Amino acid sequence: MFMGEYRHSLDAKNRLIIPARFRDELGDTFVVTRGFDGCLTVYTEDQWKKIVSQLEQLPVTKSEVRKYIRSLLSKAQECEFDSQGRIQLPQSLVGVADITKKCVIIGAADHLEIWSEERWDAYDETSDETFETDAETLTEFLK
Repeated sequence: MFMGEYRHSLDAKNRLIIPARFRDELGDTFVVTRGFDGCLTVYTEDQWKKIVSQLEQLPVTKSEVRKYIRSLLSKAQECEFDSQGRIQLPQSLVGVADITKKCVIIGAADHLEIWSEERWDAYDETSDETFETDAETLTEFLK
């Protein structure tokens, strides 16, 4: 399970250090793609295969399905760590997440998220304000 919050910086070549505690769980090869709310998502190979399998179940006759699949898969990038525990983010993904330098890497149970520091801080502040209300509303799904 991925959890925690870590702050790092993107270097001039779009390389980002992934915290050591996440590296073993991610494995040798993993996938980075666009996420929701303006972040990037990082999936293990196994988790990515599950997602693709679920996408294959969607009806491609619906334009929303085709649009979503294209948006998700066209931005997906297979990644590996370099000898210093860094990954190279393609410019297209850096632009999607509006990352300029400072990043926040968070664990989100079955995946990681990479946020620009500015976006994460704004999002985190807003979600703190509604945390208890959201929890109360969502507990109905736990039954």
